[in-house]
Amino acid sequence: MTDDAPRLLIVEDDVTFARTLQRSFERRGYRVWVAHSPEAVDALVDEAEPEFAVVDLKLGNGSGLGCVAKLHAFDPAMLIVVLTGFASIATAVEAIKLGACHYLAKPSNTDDIEAAFSKAAGNVSVPIAGRTTSIKTLEWERINETLAETGFNISETARRLGMHRRTLARKLEKKPLT
Repeated sequence: MTDDAPRLLIVEDDVTFARTLQRSFERRGYRVWVAHSPEAVDALVDEAEPEFAVVDLKLGNGSGLGCVAKLHAFDPAMLIVVLTGFASIATAVEAIKLGACHYLAKPSNTDDIEAAFSKAAGNVSVPIAGRTTSIKTLEWERINETLAETGFNISETARRLGMHRRTLARKLEKKPLT
């Protein structure tokens, strides 16, 4: 691996998935560092000085959005892609506002992530599609938005939404956030 190889930081709490991504990017010529928690990001960012980052939205019981903000503050030119199994409009907007260049729903692979890095500038010719939103989709987006606001605290989210905690848990089981 050469010193001019692209430097990538992966922030992912799923050790197996992180290792798979790491190997895949290393085969493509990247120098890769992996952090399994927000605390580990602080320790690695100075050493790695990454040009690219892949950040999982949900890290344990917390949010990866804080990592996005830290990485963007460290280097505003860093290209940061947020990966999530909890895709919602609210978290996508927040990720972009905090410095992410792209937001991808899982499952995504190395090709998807590299393509997202290359699309950082945006595309003004993307067609605007008229699509009606179902009540279930609106409810799901509101649940995700409130979960993000409460730091993924189920009890507090249920309280703010005016529903019983078990009802919220059942809804999350039907469409898991992972």
